[in-house]
Amino acid sequence: MKKTELQTPAILVDLDVLDNNIRRYQELCDKSGKRLWPMVKTHKSTEMIDMQLAAGADGFLCGTLDECEGLCAHGVRNIMYAYPVASDVNIRRVIELAKKCFFVIRIDSFEAADLLNAAAFKAGVKINYTIIIDSGLHRFGIEPGKAASFADSLKGLDAMVFKGISTHPGHVYSAVRHDEVQRFVEDERNALGTAATELRAAGYELELITTGSTPTFFGSLADENINVLHPGNYVFNDYIQLSIEAARESECSLSVYATVISHPSPEVFICDAGSKCLGLDKGAHGNTSIKGHGYVKGHPELVVDTLSEEVGKLYVHGSTTLKIGDKIEIIPNHACSSANLTKYLIGCRGDEVEKLIEIDMRGNSTSKNFS
Repeated sequence: MKKTELQTPAILVDLDVLDNNIRRYQELCDKSGKRLWPMVKTHKSTEMIDMQLAAGADGFLCGTLDECEGLCAHGVRNIMYAYPVASDVNIRRVIELAKKCFFVIRIDSFEAADLLNAAAFKAGVKINYTIIIDSGLHRFGIEPGKAASFADSLKGLDAMVFKGISTHPGHVYSAVRHDEVQRFVEDERNALGTAATELRAAGYELELITTGSTPTFFGSLADENINVLHPGNYVFNDYIQLSIEAARESECSLSVYATVISHPSPEVFICDAGSKCLGLDKGAHGNTSIKGHGYVKGHPELVVDTLSEEVGKLYVHGSTTLKIGDKIEIIPNHACSSANLTKYLIGCRGDEVEKLIEIDMRGNSTSKNFS
């Protein structure tokens, strides 16, 4: 099937670009002596997990326990969950995961650790954990200089096993220019360096020092402390990455395929892809360099200005060759959101449709209780 024969809207992935992105990041990690544990929430697909494993990834970071359980069932050995847990249900899920694989959870409070420890002790299970270090996002985490004292506070929790430290420099997404990214790399490296120094001085061994975001990935490769990197968006890249020059258009593998269906005024066109394909994200943490809701490939004169659920309004700045019936490809602002809005991606090589890639980790596991 030719791409032009597809019904629209559709969410496409260029398989050649996807292959290149996966291979490139793995090769850079291998060359730098780092382990690559990609973030799964970007694609939520076991097929892409297999691609990353085949390239050399030996573990993964997950944004949901559904993802963790899916990876474990798929036979993945090293699994890290990005957040603490505090509910009884999720504590039980963590305990079951810890029985089946090398599972690591992240902690930033005594209270959450104590809840998990009590349940794990009762179940006769040990829970591996890393301490979350705040490197500037101010969402989760301990101040770098307080890492050792926080670790000391957890010493009495016999079912908890300290493995190291983790951070996420997500505040890099507030950058609006490429030359600003280095400042966030320095935040990331300095925070982990300070915490590692404090902990080692207090007698702790750090098996894992983990961090990751796609924009800071390149600046983190040379850091002597970091040994595990967690980029996620790199498999797709998107308009946010383009806006800060963390990727080029030729490195963006995911796009939304749409048809121009209306031309209500000289400066306005309507396409058949809306917020249920593109999402409404304009930058996770305040990125003001984003214009509209995506980048229309081959049409820099167009801005995806507003979205309804099923359609998008395109504004023309200057002149355009666009007409009703034309097909367009839109690189979304945030590819992770678009991938999560579909059951499958349509894998293409050039103009040929090759296969479907199922997004099989996005369901809510609560449904299992009703089966």
